[in-house]
Formats: sequence, C-alpha cells, structure tokens
Amino acid sequence: MNDNSPSLPVGLAFDEGSPYWLNKGDNAWQLTAATMVGLQSVPGLVILYGSMVKKKWAVNSAFMALYAFAAVLICWVLWGYHMSFGTPMISMLGKPDQAMTEEFLLRQYQRSFLPTVDYVFYQFAFAAITVILLAGSLLGRMNFYAWMLFVPLWLTFSYTVGAYTIWGSGFLNDFLIDFSGGYVIHLSSGVAGFTAAYWVGPRHSHDRQHFPPNNIIHMLGGAGFLWMGWTGFNGGSPLAANKITSLAILNTHICTAMSLLVWLSLDIIFYFKSSVIGAVQGMITGLVCITPAAGIVDTWAAIIMGALSGSIPWYTMMVLHKKSAFFQQVDDTLGVFHTHAVAGLLGGILSGLFAQPDLLDIFYISARRVPGPGFVYGIVNGGEKFQRGLRQLGYQLLGALFITAWNVVVTSLICILISRIIKLRMDEDDLEIGDDAVHGEEAYALWGDGERDPPPLRFRMTPKVPSFCRRHGMNPEIPTEQADNQQKVLSRAASLETTPLGLE
Repeated sequence: MNDNSPSLPVGLAFDEGSPYWLNKGDNAWQLTAATMVGLQSVPGLVILYGSMVKKKWAVNSAFMALYAFAAVLICWVLWGYHMSFGTPMISMLGKPDQAMTEEFLLRQYQRSFLPTVDYVFYQFAFAAITVILLAGSLLGRMNFYAWMLFVPLWLTFSYTVGAYTIWGSGFLNDFLIDFSGGYVIHLSSGVAGFTAAYWVGPRHSHDRQHFPPNNIIHMLGGAGFLWMGWTGFNGGSPLAANKITSLAILNTHICTAMSLLVWLSLDIIFYFKSSVIGAVQGMITGLVCITPAAGIVDTWAAIIMGALSGSIPWYTMMVLHKKSAFFQQVDDTLGVFHTHAVAGLLGGILSGLFAQPDLLDIFYISARRVPGPGFVYGIVNGGEKFQRGLRQLGYQLLGALFITAWNVVVTSLICILISRIIKLRMDEDDLEIGDDAVHGEEAYALWGDGERDPPPLRFRMTPKVPSFCRRHGMNPEIPTEQADNQQKVLSRAASLETTPLGLE
C-alpha cells in the first residue's frame, strides 16, 4: 500500500507515528474510554468515599483510594500486566515481566487497530478500580500502613489470576461470558472486600451504630463520576468505536436507570422514605449487573436486568443482611458485598441467560471459540442450541465459583501474612479520633487560615456556679477553686491589718 496515497485526507495519511494498522478513531476512543475509567476512581471514588463516611474518616477514606490508584499503576507496568495478559506460565497466570519498552508498547495489539499501550492503560484503570472498590468494605478502621502492603499483594496474587483466567489465556477464557468485568472486577472486589473485612475486624462500636455521610451533595457528585464514567468502562471493551460499543453504552445507562428507580421504589414502599443513599446504591448495582453483558444483550434484556439488580441486592442488603448472623458478624462498611459481589454474580448469571447469538459472534469475532448462546435463546431455538445454552449457564456458575473461592483463600492468606508484620486494625484510641490520629489532618478546617477548629465553645467558657452555691462576696465569673484561693488571700490581708509587723 502506498503510504502517500492521494485518496486519503492529509490527516489520515500514514506516517511513522500513524502506521497503516492504526485506526485513529479507535485509538482516540480507547484513550478516552480509559481516561473515563480512571476518572471513576480519581476523583470519582475519592469523592464518594470521602463524603459517604463519617466526618472523622473523610480524609483516610479518600486517601486509601488515591494511594491505591498510584500503587497499582507502578505494580501494573512492572509485573502486573504480563501476569494478567502475558505469556502463559501456568493455566491461571502469566509470567511476570515489565511493560515499559517502546518495542512492546507501540506495536499493534493483537487483531485490533490500536497500539498495545492503549490496552495496558485501559486494563490498568480496571485493576485500580477493583482494588479501590474492595476498600469500601474496610473504611473506618483499617491500619493505613497495612493497606499499603495489602494493595500490591492483592493485585499480584488475586486480581491477576482472575484477569488471566477469564480475559487472558487462562482455562476459562474460551468458555465464560464476561463482557467488561462482572466477575474479574466486581465479584472479585465484593468477595475479597468481605473476606478482608472479616480479618480486619469491625469499626469502633460507636461508628458502627452511627455512621452518617458527612456530605451527601459531594456523595452525589462522586456517584455522578461513577455513572458517567461507566460509558468508558463498558464502552471500551470492544477495543473499537463500533456498533457493539454503542449498544453497550446505551444498555449500561438503561439498566442503571431502571435499577435506581426500582431500589428507590422499594425504599418508599417499605420504609416510607425516598433515600438518597439508597438511590446511589441502586445506581451502583445497576452499573455492576450490566457490566458482564453490556454489549451482548438486547435492550429489552437490559431493562429486565435493571429491575432485578434493583431488587435482589436490595433484598440481600436491606432484609437478609439484618436477619443473618453471618452478615452481622462481618462489618462491611459500605455494603460492597451486596452492591458488587451479589450484583456481579447476578449479572454473570443473567449474561448466561440473555446473551444474544448474533452479538456474541460480532464481539468474539477473533476468539478461538464463541461462547453461548444465552439459555433463553437456547430454549427458543431448541436442539443443539438448547444444550449449548444450558452448558453456558453452567460455565457462568463455574466461573463464579472459581472467582469466589480464589478470592476467599488468597485474601485470607494475604491478611494473615500482613497481620504477622503489622496490625490490620487501628488502635482503639486512634479509632476514637479518626483522621487527625492517622494522618494529622482533618477534612474540614474552617477556622482562620486553614487552622484546626478551636475547642468547642463549652470547653472555653468559664463555668458559672448557681447563686445558692456561692459564698458571700464571691465573684460569679470566677471558678470555685479560684474563688477559694481568693477568699483565703482576703482573710490573710485582714489579719495582717490587726497584727503587728514581726509578731505574726
């Protein structure tokens, strides 16, 4: 092909920076999608966590998210990417290697029309948000230094295995439907967060009983970053700006809106309150549920998935959680198990039901084996497709079982290891104080020019003694002890007036 072909506009001509295999439209969209996923974490979850918790934990909660984002990026390019998508080492894991050379990053990624660096960055954003979602179960009591160790260990030994097994060259890659991370991201983070919460232990008893958000308006802002950022989350999975991308984006927002409305309706019906926090939870469960199916189901299926994701996780969180001694034993701060593990599992199973055969053929066009069809289409078409649909449903359940078991075991081992080095949970004194004890900083410094808030007024006021308790002649503005001393001085002065000097 002639690189200087006159049939191409100047902006589309091939050159050293734009080789013949690079599609500029796909490249621009993929970088945009990856950035949108990154914005879900920073600032999205930073704002959401910092405002959804009690005031005294705002800084710590937001900082846990910010730290994880930075730490995951360094681990990802040094060894994490290749362990998730690189050369096979075993059927569950790739060989650790760095992903920083020009030769590797700027070559074509498989059969797409993108450079590999796009995929490295996009998958980093996925890895980072997984760890940050997990943190939602641990807010308000985990030792920050233990968290600093937990992040790289969990990324290395848990996340990479799930990503390689389902999306890389692992043993589930040819069989499981997971369009954009229902299992790899959400089921993993929900199960791992719940497991880690068990090992870390509960929050302070006062916090567990009373843990109001410190800023609901900011919470809605963080939730907005999540919702709109999911356009890139699911829209980036096809690695192209094609019609599957468009369908995935529309289905994402339809399912989310339906889930929010169903959750809100259930709150109103059973609790007689239109809860803002409940609406945010319903939004999240809708986003999570559609993730494994966004581009491979019809829009009518997205509506059904939204209705189920707004009701089943609502039941597990609002009813089952309160009745179950098992759930009560583990302090999952933000209910990540319900919003991500339950909703992610639900989405994976529904993908096995509603996956549309034609859409599967388009999305998995370059795969060794096309999974599916969904069991619903197997029932409609009968024959061999019925058997394949039933088998696909079994694969979805098998994948969920593997991800759940792996995260329970590995997360437990990581927590046990860290506990031998440093305490997983903060000291009780630090739990009483919060951010100031952990970081020496507070979320809202409104006194003077960034100075700490002064002591409450009641601690600076001079206590007033009731009139019937005062001694005669006592100044009511002087504390009792000081008044006693004043009385002694006056008595001493009176005696000196009648006593000769030196004959005291």
